[in-house]
Amino acid sequence: MGWWQVNADTLAGSRFLLSPLAETFASLKLLHAGTGGHPGEQAWLRAHLPAYRRLLADDPVTALLVRAGLGRDWIADFLTPTPRDEETFEEGVERVRATDPADARAHLRTSLAGPLPAALERDDLPERAARLLEYVWADAVRPYWARRRRVLEADVAARTARVSRGGWAAVLDTLRPGTRWLGESRFQVNLHEYPPREISGAQLVFVPVTPQAGWVSWDETQRRYAVVYPCAGALADTDARRSAVPAGLGALLGRTRAQVLILLDSPLSTTQLTAVTGQKLGSVGRHLRVLLDAGLVERRRVGRSVLYSRTGPGQVLIEAAASRTGTGTGAGTGARTGPGTGAGKGAGARTAARTVAETDAGTSASTSAETGAGSSPG
Repeated sequence: MGWWQVNADTLAGSRFLLSPLAETFASLKLLHAGTGGHPGEQAWLRAHLPAYRRLLADDPVTALLVRAGLGRDWIADFLTPTPRDEETFEEGVERVRATDPADARAHLRTSLAGPLPAALERDDLPERAARLLEYVWADAVRPYWARRRRVLEADVAARTARVSRGGWAAVLDTLRPGTRWLGESRFQVNLHEYPPREISGAQLVFVPVTPQAGWVSWDETQRRYAVVYPCAGALADTDARRSAVPAGLGALLGRTRAQVLILLDSPLSTTQLTAVTGQKLGSVGRHLRVLLDAGLVERRRVGRSVLYSRTGPGQVLIEAAASRTGTGTGAGTGARTGPGTGAGKGAGARTAARTVAETDAGTSASTSAETGAGSSPG
């Protein structure tokens, strides 16, 4: 197994951040796979996969670039710069575009674990990659970004609450398959036998994405390490679950109140419910009060948060309504895949990056590439 040595100060200073570029790259990977892990992803693919495939059919060089860059076991480093604080999509994609063409070709050879096809022996690969990411952002991510951002913020709120309940070990154990707190300041980041890395004193950030993808990365020049992980399935698939409110339950409780009850199959705070429903805080609070008075939900305080969850009667009510209509109301699945990538090159400095990929079966592979300075996702 691969693990990082993390001292108490590094872990105490670690934080969550959101990255539009990471969300876009995870979405590109989902488009490339062509299959979704839950109904929300499947609906998104039906809407956007045909146009994406037409785009690549009309541009065979970029299509080959995507296949080579995603590789079988790892991703070309320059495609996924390490997320930075408060970085816009436009700022992030410019780091892809600024990659030295020779480095881009070297990263592709690594992702292919072999020679580069003749069609990719060219200098415009960073520009092509940046244009493709811009297309995915504009066509398939930005129209949903406001809702996705709320979902990601809700995931961060849930994991922050978990820190208060069980400490960082409880969070690291559940980020994605293969992550686990081993004790003695060791954080397992994958299931393979890689040399341990000492990251004490470095910056450590955790970056959620809504597609079922994840990777780890680092930039040794900046001493910055990142874990990109898929947000909880219970939050990622909220669109499908909102549309799955049984008619009878909606008529009995009101559709929005029924949605709140369905979402509470796992404990959530009012802040999280506000994020995933798009309702105002006062509206969510009123719905919760009615559900509490009816005995359908309960609440408990955890640290500074108050978490709400369904009671037994609430669960019975949902199951009865679902059985009459044949409508499923459970959480989205949590199946996850995790590719990883290494660093892109900037002027003057050096960085080492390891690319890591994982699949639902728990398999992964990695490679190390010494490249110029910049960012290092993985």
